[in-house]
Amino acid sequence: MSPIYAIGDIHGQLSMLQKVLELIEDDGGPEASIVFLGDYTDRGPDSCGVLDLLIQGRDAGRNWIFLKGNHDRMFEWFLQTPSRVDPYLFFDLSWLHDRLGGQNTLQSYGLDFTTRHRLSDIHAGALKVVPTAHHTFLAECQLYYETEDLFFCHAGIRPDVALQAQNEQDLLWIRTEFHTHIISHSKVIVHGHSPVDQACHYGNRVNLDSGAGYGHSLTAAVFEAGACYVLTPEGRKEILPTD
Repeated sequence: MSPIYAIGDIHGQLSMLQKVLELIEDDGGPEASIVFLGDYTDRGPDSCGVLDLLIQGRDAGRNWIFLKGNHDRMFEWFLQTPSRVDPYLFFDLSWLHDRLGGQNTLQSYGLDFTTRHRLSDIHAGALKVVPTAHHTFLAECQLYYETEDLFFCHAGIRPDVALQAQNEQDLLWIRTEFHTHIISHSKVIVHGHSPVDQACHYGNRVNLDSGAGYGHSLTAAVFEAGACYVLTPEGRKEILPTD
């Protein structure tokens, strides 16, 4: 089977994304198959630029697969009329809360938050500055992608539920029930969503969210012949399953 590459949560880190794409091209060439695990937006400085780059790659015919993250859905839903709030969020949170980073995303499109604005004004301003192509891109992202041995999704799966029967909420948000399940799934699950210090292989799952949304690294990995490697400027570095 040909190698397949995956990139963890990007969170508006355009320069990091450009660097890991260079690593992938150096390793696998311009035709490399890449799965993006979602969370393209929020927290980082240039969500707009990230979406522009991904759309350019798609339109150029790159072999790229785009999965939806919970932050991407929050942004997508905010742009709807009327705006939708994700039911998973605590009652005192919204996508625009500092903890989630929606303001950072809208600032990357040129919206000014130096003065206080009504939510209705922010929504109206977002509809003016966010290109329809970006909204459409977010709406069209897949919930999962799979190969013979691997199942890629943003957050994870609910154990003991068939992979094709997973619901959207779990694929975008699940944590504890998935992380604490140590028995093998029918395929190795490749995911992001929950930041770790570095990419980790747990035997039944591989977490590639290395904290780019908090200014840490962005991980690009390659899966080939049953092994998983992180790409570095010095080449591949295998990630071995932890005990």
